[in-house]
Amino acid sequence: MLDTSNLNQNVLELIRRTSTDLSPDVETALKRAYEREEKKSAAAGVLNVILNNIEMARKNSTPLCQDTGTPIFYVHYPTGLSTLKLKEQIQQAMIAATENSYLRPNAVDSLTGKNSGNNLGKDFPTIHFEEWQDDYLKVDLMLKGGGCENVGAQYRLPHAPLQAGRDLTGVKKVVLDAVYQAQGKGCAPGILGVGIGGDRGTSYLLSKQQLFRKLEDRNENEELQAAEEELLQKANRLQIGPMGFGGKTTLLAVKMDWMHRLPASFFVSISYMCWADRRKSMVLRNGKAEIS
Repeated sequence: MLDTSNLNQNVLELIRRTSTDLSPDVETALKRAYEREEKKSAAAGVLNVILNNIEMARKNSTPLCQDTGTPIFYVHYPTGLSTLKLKEQIQQAMIAATENSYLRPNAVDSLTGKNSGNNLGKDFPTIHFEEWQDDYLKVDLMLKGGGCENVGAQYRLPHAPLQAGRDLTGVKKVVLDAVYQAQGKGCAPGILGVGIGGDRGTSYLLSKQQLFRKLEDRNENEELQAAEEELLQKANRLQIGPMGFGGKTTLLAVKMDWMHRLPASFFVSISYMCWADRRKSMVLRNGKAEIS
C-alpha cells in the first residue's frame, strides 16, 4: 500500500511552488514575447514588469499575483486509497498554505458574502478524483485567477451574429471573438483552453483541462494542432497586446480538445488563463514526492 502519511506536507509544498514559482515553459514564452515587442513600447514595459515579478516571487517565495485563484486539483490514485482521507489531507494543506500566505483567503460564501478565512468552503477547493491502475499517486494543481475566469466564454453553434456554423471553421470564429471581447481584461498575454462538444458543464470542464498542458506540447489530433497554431497567429494579429496596451503578444498558446455531443447541441467553451499560468504536478511513489 502506498504511504500517504505525509501527503498534507507534500501538497503544501505543491501549493507553495504553484503559487510562487511559474513553470519554465510559461516563463520562457514570456521572455520570447518580450524580445518580440518593440523596445520602450508599452507592451515591452508590461512584459518587463511581469518578468521581474516572476523573479521576485520565486526568490522571496511570495505569490505571483495577489489573486491566488481558485485551487483546482486532479488526483489520480491507486486502488485501495481512501478518497475521503486524501480530501482531508488536501484540506489540511490548504489551511496551512493560507496561514503561510502562499494563498490569499479566497473562499467566499455566495449567499452570505462571508469569507471562510482558510480557503475551505462548500465545494472549495475543487478536487477531481480518478482511480487508476498505476501504483503511485499523482496530484495536479491549477490556481485559476478570477480576472481571467471572468472573461471565459461559451458559445452555442450555430451562432448567427458571427455566421459560425457547426464545424471547425465555426469553432475558430467564436474562439477569436472570445479573445476580442476579452481585450486586456484577462491579464494578457493569456492562454486559451478550448472545449468542443459535450454539454454545457462538461464542455467547460474539458476547456479547463487543456490549461494543464505544457505550452510546447503538440495536439495528437492533426486538425486541432493546425487550428491551435492558426488561432494563435490570428489572435496575436489583433494587436490587443499585454494587458490590452497593444503589441504583438495577445496569447501565448491555444490548447483544444473535443468530445461527443447530443445531436441537438453544439457547445464551444473557452477558458482564458492569464499570463500567471500557475499549474504544477506532484508524483508520490516509494515514499518520495517529486514536483514538476
